[in-house]
Amino acid sequence: MLAENSMKTVTGFASATVGNVACGFDVLGFAITEPGDEVILTLHDEKVAGSPVSIAAITGDGGALPLDPKKNTSSFVVLKFLEYIRTQKGIDFQGHISLELKKNLPLSSGMGSSAASAAAALVAANELMGEPCTKMELVHFAIEGERVACGSAHADNAAPALLGNFVLIRSYTPLDLITIPSPEHLYCSLVHPHTELRTSFARSVLPATIPLKTATQQWGNVGALITGLLTSDYDLIGRSLVDVIAEPKRAPLIPGFFEVKQAAMESGALGCSIAGSGPSLFAFSSSEKTARAVGLAMKEAFLHSAAHLESDMWVSPICKQGARVLSKNN
Repeated sequence: MLAENSMKTVTGFASATVGNVACGFDVLGFAITEPGDEVILTLHDEKVAGSPVSIAAITGDGGALPLDPKKNTSSFVVLKFLEYIRTQKGIDFQGHISLELKKNLPLSSGMGSSAASAAAALVAANELMGEPCTKMELVHFAIEGERVACGSAHADNAAPALLGNFVLIRSYTPLDLITIPSPEHLYCSLVHPHTELRTSFARSVLPATIPLKTATQQWGNVGALITGLLTSDYDLIGRSLVDVIAEPKRAPLIPGFFEVKQAAMESGALGCSIAGSGPSLFAFSSSEKTARAVGLAMKEAFLHSAAHLESDMWVSPICKQGARVLSKNN
């Protein structure tokens, strides 16, 4: 049945994402156009003993990521995908898939590194097998990949990595995702300081409960941010980028946070906050020119902070396409 796919190779790509988006803790995320991870999958018609997926190589991770296919996010989601199409789609895969991961996103950066690897692997696997799944179906496997990566199956990076644009998670049980288009002139400045902040630690500092007054303030900001995006009201977007729950607890974990945020705002940003769990910071602007000036100011502020951190910067519109196939050949 799959003999014609023998030695077929597909390269998938998925870009960086920003989860939380200030006030949208665990329920909102968006994708930018670059940088991103690449996953190359090669389909062999010969069955190999053990796992149907193996990792041939990983580059760009400094040897940090596991080669065990059940412990690596990119291969784990492919295993889940193959199990699903066998049990739910009637596609009984008898061959073997070898995987090569090219990590272009820094680890523990707040840029959705694990989500990008998972999303790139899934679009490549879906293409290899004749596209039996929609992108919305693939999100379920990407979320499980997040559980492997950081112990929490959240979708605020995984969903936008696959679907593009902004994604609002209305519910996890059942999973209900809403894609929100971005305003035409909305640009993101994303700055990654050369330091790590593990998601598990960043989550550990969050309060187990919050006062009702704090919760209602956060809900108001989320609703207003969504309204601003849908109506292209840039001023409203800026006023709504206020996080009263996670940012106050996580900001002290990021060297230079307050100076960097101040520099962004003074350079014309609509708003600035922590990207995901950090240590990267993002800022929104209403033009590419302003976004570039904001990004440079943020880099300068990191460098002149007490920690004197070097950093990388990307200026990007919101990615509307999501994860995609870069190339394929037989």
